[in-house]
Formats: sequence, C-alpha cells, structure tokens
Amino acid sequence: MCVIFSVPIIDICSLPRNRLQGKVAVITGGASGLGKATAHEFIQNGAQVIIADINTELGSKVAKDLGPLAHFVQCDVTDEAQVAGAVEAAVGLHGKLDIMYNNAGIVGPVLPPSIAELDLDTFDRVMRINVWGTVAGIKHAARFMIPTGSGSILCTSSMSGLLGGLGPHSYTISKYTIPGIVKFVASELCRTGVRINCISPGPIPTPLSVGQLAQFYPGATTEQVAQIVNGLGELKGAKGEEMDVAQAAVYLASDESKYITGHNLVVDGGFTCYKDIKLPILDQILQS
Repeated sequence: MCVIFSVPIIDICSLPRNRLQGKVAVITGGASGLGKATAHEFIQNGAQVIIADINTELGSKVAKDLGPLAHFVQCDVTDEAQVAGAVEAAVGLHGKLDIMYNNAGIVGPVLPPSIAELDLDTFDRVMRINVWGTVAGIKHAARFMIPTGSGSILCTSSMSGLLGGLGPHSYTISKYTIPGIVKFVASELCRTGVRINCISPGPIPTPLSVGQLAQFYPGATTEQVAQIVNGLGELKGAKGEEMDVAQAAVYLASDESKYITGHNLVVDGGFTCYKDIKLPILDQILQS
C-alpha cells in the first residue's frame, strides 16, 4: 500500500520574523549607517531598541521613524557616564538588557599617508571612540548581564582589522584591537553565560566608507565612489549592503548563536580570503 502525504508549500516570506522577540538591545552609533540598519532589523525581529548616538537631531528622527519599539538616548561613547546612562535607560524602560551592540566609531583623517607624520592627538581621538568607547560599552553591559547569566555583546571591527593598508593608521590599529578585546573578554564572560562576538564588515558603501574613499577621489560623485566600493568584493554576483551586517548582528544577538562566543564574523564577500596574484604585470613579464 502506498501512502501519499500532502506537504504544504511554505512561503518563507510570510514566516514571522521574531528571532529577537522580547529582547532589549542598545546600539551605539545607531542613528546612521550600519547602526541604523541594525536597529531596523532588530525591531523587525521583535526587539525593543535603544538608539544611543551623539547626534541628537538625527537620533531622535530615526527613533521616531522606526516606531514605538525604538527609543533614543543621547550618548557620547567617550563619556563613561553617558555610556552607563544608555544602558541604564534600557533597563529602566524595559527592566533588562539582552543585547549590547558597540557599533559607534569613526575613521579619522585619511591623510597624511605616512606613519612618520601621524598626529598622535588624532590617534588618541580615534582610539578613544573606537576602542575606549567599545570597552566602556562592554563594561556597563556586563554589569547587568552577569547577574542574569545571559546576554549577547556585539562589537564592530572591520576588514581593516584583518589586512594592512585598507584604512588610515589610527582606524586600522583600532580595528585590529577589537577582535583581541573580544577574545580576551570572552575568556572571562563565558564562565558567566554571557556571550561576546564582533563583526568585521567588508566593502559596503556606508556614509563612513564612502566619505573615507572620497578623499582619494575629490572629483567623483557620491554615486561613483559607492560604485568603487561595490567593486571591491570578490564574490561574483553579490555586493555588500548594510543589511548584510544587520542580519549578521541579528544572528549573533539571537539564541540561534547560543554556542558562539569570542568569534569575529567576517562579512566581506571574500575580500580578505585571498588576492589573485595573476596581475597584468606578471603576464607582461612572462611574455617578454
């Protein structure tokens, strides 16, 4: 006897997006770029989001646009009291903190090109925002997460923290530091049940990356510079978008990644995997 089972066809687009349902998140630098995209994706997946940003006008507007699940808090990550205040605002509003995404960062000036001319005051400023601000966020998130025995802390690194020569000195040094912080802190927090990971975005035309590259092409339009950034990826048929990083953050923030900590998730379309040595100059040499 043959029994035929009827299997319903499922439209995956109609499935509920509730991977972060009931969770409370703080995103620093959440008013623009990758932070804004991540805030949107967190909310789409059911999270309550605190957008912590130094830009009060833009931050307030973004929170309003994202709806009732978003709340804005002014936060300069170089001020520990303000970082602590953003975390406390989340706990005060929602009674807990499940996700802390330390995303705020700056590139700093692209020039001068030589380490011999590096302005150390500028270096200090970039490190203060990108590294010190990240550590402050980790510290104050951990204060609330450790007692509960759970939580996901995320940090933004960069492909510039994987290969030299992809960004300015100060930015590159700061981004090389982030994965080290994550691994070190994971060695402590894993004993408490709190997870910490980082994301290293690759060539994605965010306002930050486009503004950085535009300094090398003063006559180019924003659209042209964005095309240059899109052309840097190695993965055929794909281009990097802010949503790629946002979705990676959703995964690391969700219970789907419950066994992942101390990890650097690289989202770069294969950019840092390899470089093709079959350069035109080699062909010229071999043919001569």
